[in-house]
Amino acid sequence: MKRALAYLAEQPRLSAQHVGGELIRIEVEDQPEVLAVISAANEMDAATAASYREKHPGMDFLCGYRKTCVWPGDTIEYLQNVGIGWGSAGTLTSAALDGEANTASHKTYFFSDRLLRQYGRVQELTREYDRIYRIALRTGAVLRIGMIADYEPNADAVRSLWDEFGPVDIVWNINPNGSPSPEAIDAGSELGCEVLKWEELKERLRTA
Repeated sequence: MKRALAYLAEQPRLSAQHVGGELIRIEVEDQPEVLAVISAANEMDAATAASYREKHPGMDFLCGYRKTCVWPGDTIEYLQNVGIGWGSAGTLTSAALDGEANTASHKTYFFSDRLLRQYGRVQELTREYDRIYRIALRTGAVLRIGMIADYEPNADAVRSLWDEFGPVDIVWNINPNGSPSPEAIDAGSELGCEVLKWEELKERLRTA
């Protein structure tokens, strides 16, 4: 909690106060007040999210403060259905400044999520975790895709994703400024998956 408040205190135009327990209040000039829960959970399961909402019914945003925090798909669906934003401390800051705390989603995966949902060849999309999707294409092909946001994913990043979330067909390096290392591509080949950037992924989906 202290680290979260210290981080928020560094942000311009924003002030944060500890209300009690894991709940904080954020105030931004000309924007709605935000009540946010700061959680240290490593995995934010749906039962934990529901218990936070029951304890703090006015909650606008649920923040998984740890960089390693993982969000299962049913947790994301639950929070979106009840009008609570979710994501990292950076997501919370941006959402509070924009007055969008109740609808915000993890900024690391926001644009890649939108790209997949807007891609015309995708017929059905299931979000298993914040970074893992199972997509059904209009051709009938089904692919499991995992996302890595590192600037230059290495072999360990690919193997860690595989070990933690299970086999995937494609590892998508979603950082727009970086590219996977040759070692990451080799590690994917050894495991049985491709390591791709968006343009390569689009071509893969076009021909699948």
